[in-house]
Amino acid sequence: MEDQMAGRMPDIDWDDYFMATAFLSAKRSKNPIIQVGACIVNNEKRIVGVGYNGMPNRCRGLPWNDVSRDDIRSRHLYECHAEMNAIMNKYSSDLRNCTMYTSIFPCNECAKMIIQSGIKEVIYVNDQYPESVEIIAAKRMFDAARVIYRPLTPRNPRNPIIIDF
Repeated sequence: MEDQMAGRMPDIDWDDYFMATAFLSAKRSKNPIIQVGACIVNNEKRIVGVGYNGMPNRCRGLPWNDVSRDDIRSRHLYECHAEMNAIMNKYSSDLRNCTMYTSIFPCNECAKMIIQSGIKEVIYVNDQYPESVEIIAAKRMFDAARVIYRPLTPRNPRNPIIIDF
């Protein structure tokens, strides 16, 4: 109340803050079809890794086509997902019991990496392909490994986060 009276909006909720960091990371993606971001946070509320979807390092000129996954021209054969990059770019030697914030629900391949790294919770915004075999498999693995997953419920959805330079 005091903040609002002073003309300042209330401070940002932790979940909203870390998800905003994932969305900001997604802005680095060169993918013309979908930009995805991920942010890994430890128990002390410290960011220990961020990532966005993109091609492997030093691999220029690979296709960004959104064709069938079994077509050699498909981006899916080459692209590194945001979740994978966040895990690979970690600032900590240990991700056990960390939380991952990601703009879309992780695929089965990312789910394997999340489970193997010891991440205990995944918070996402969009479960855009819930009927796909990749997402069904990811959820099965998360359930088996007791990785918690839940959609983000913004604290104040009517007050969007805007970054203005």
